[in-house]
Amino acid sequence: MTQSFSELSLAPTLARAVAEMGYENMTPIQAQAIPVVLQGHDVMGAAQTGTGKTAAFSLPLLQRLLKHENASTSPARHPVRALVLLPTRELADQVAEQIKLYAKYTQMRSTVVFGGMDMKPQTLELKKGVEILVATPGRLLDHIEAKNCVLNQVEYVVLDEADRMLDIGFLPDLQRILSYLPKQRTTLLFSATFSPEIKRLASSYLQDPVTIEVARSNATASTVEQCFYRVEDEDKRRVMQQILRERGVKQAFVFVNSKLGCARLARSLERDGLNTTALHGDKSQDERLKALDAFKTGAVDLLVCTDVAARGLDIKDVPAVFNFDIPFNAEDYVHRIGRTGRAGASGLAVSFVTGRDARNLGDIEKLIGKKAEFVPVEPEPERRPGGRYNDGQRVWQQPQRDEGSARPMARAPRAPRPASDPFFDKPYEPTAAPEAKPSWEVADKPAARSVSPNIKPKKKVAALFKATERTPETES
Repeated sequence: MTQSFSELSLAPTLARAVAEMGYENMTPIQAQAIPVVLQGHDVMGAAQTGTGKTAAFSLPLLQRLLKHENASTSPARHPVRALVLLPTRELADQVAEQIKLYAKYTQMRSTVVFGGMDMKPQTLELKKGVEILVATPGRLLDHIEAKNCVLNQVEYVVLDEADRMLDIGFLPDLQRILSYLPKQRTTLLFSATFSPEIKRLASSYLQDPVTIEVARSNATASTVEQCFYRVEDEDKRRVMQQILRERGVKQAFVFVNSKLGCARLARSLERDGLNTTALHGDKSQDERLKALDAFKTGAVDLLVCTDVAARGLDIKDVPAVFNFDIPFNAEDYVHRIGRTGRAGASGLAVSFVTGRDARNLGDIEKLIGKKAEFVPVEPEPERRPGGRYNDGQRVWQQPQRDEGSARPMARAPRAPRPASDPFFDKPYEPTAAPEAKPSWEVADKPAARSVSPNIKPKKKVAALFKATERTPETES
């Protein structure tokens, strides 16, 4: 039975914002988590990606923090009371935007801090005072060490996508951050997947948590059609373009495993005439945000990315996801295909499998509990790009087309070459006699010196006595 947001008895300011965002009925994770958080219990929530976990922890936090709402301009009246930690910059920026929309009719302040950007604007926002701080662990530690924020009044801590934070090595940073927080607090841990490491983390920092699982762990959304194609590496790009044309897909994520492969594939697709941009960890934060904005607004059709975009990004109405490379971690497959088919919409997930992907594919099948069914495909022959062509001569020519036909006409045969001049067919004949020496050898050369020119001559000194010749008589 579905529940509506009107049954939650939210504050009028929050209810107004929720209504303007078009929220009517709660998702399963929201219906189960929001009442528990409103009661002040720790929560360990697991749900499929794209089911509204952000609203599940943001709305009850704002509801409970409204008692601290005030219009004072003093930073001391606006200490950090809720801390939301996320693994990636893009996800942190997205969650911060959502929280601002929920709280726009309240006087609660919020901001976001993440790496890759200048710290000065972030420091100015923190000095003004904020009640809700959204951050990535590394940049938050930078601000703590610079004494830009104090966390001794934090009442709520949210660890979103906690499994991803552990995967990329944030456990020591999390432990340091949690050591700065008060012992008495409410801790919420949300993730699409749970692992033994996550459960150990929860047992260390959560107090009697309420476990909420609205779907089988690591399950994929039923609205996503999963297709597997067995192709070779050199055929992947052509098969992907073939599927785009046949399915009429206008926009899609394209996931690869490496940053170098991401950049190369984006350039190749651009040369093929597709509107493409790349998103990976070697790009600056400004470039990453611009790429995401272009994809969200529809200015870009294909977003070629690494797993930096696999977690939590909520871009509505993306019809397809392509796994150009099978992920090394099976759980990343669940997150990748979760970028489509969000909020009950249908989606398409296409995965290209080569001969060396057997082990990774087996891990995915074991995780999702489903056998991969391969779709037969015959790669189309590579098409010659439109425009001018070069037939081996120096001049580039435009293809001629038949009237009323879109197919280029056959090329006209080459014109025969003119008869050659017999003068240029003669063998080489030297103009001078073979025994004649070249002019540079005939020219007069300076006489060879017996002494090197680098050796200075002896200096002549006048003798005081005349030297006499020695004879046998004088020697005796």
